[in-house]
Amino acid sequence: MNVDIFGYFAAILTTAAFLPQLIKTLKTKKADDVSLTTLIMFIIGVLSWIIYGYKISSLPILIANFITLILNLLILISKVYFSKT
Repeated sequence: MNVDIFGYFAAILTTAAFLPQLIKTLKTKKADDVSLTTLIMFIIGVLSWIIYGYKISSLPILIANFITLILNLLILISKVYFSKT
C-alpha cells in the first residue's frame, strides 16, 4: 500500500475544512468572528509547510498547503475588506 494515500486523504480533509468558513464569510459579508492573529499565524505556518514540502519533494504536502494558502488568503482578504465596510 502506498503511504501517499494517507497524505492525499489528509490533504483533502484539512484543506476542505476551510471551505465552510470561506463560504460563510463571503455569504454573510462578515468575518468578525475570525481571529486576525490566528489567521496570520496559520498562513505563516502554511507557508512553512510549503517550504518543507518542496524541500522533501512531497506532492501531497505541496498541493494541500497551496490550496489551503489560497483559501486562507481569501478569508484574510475578506476579513480586511468587510471590516472596512
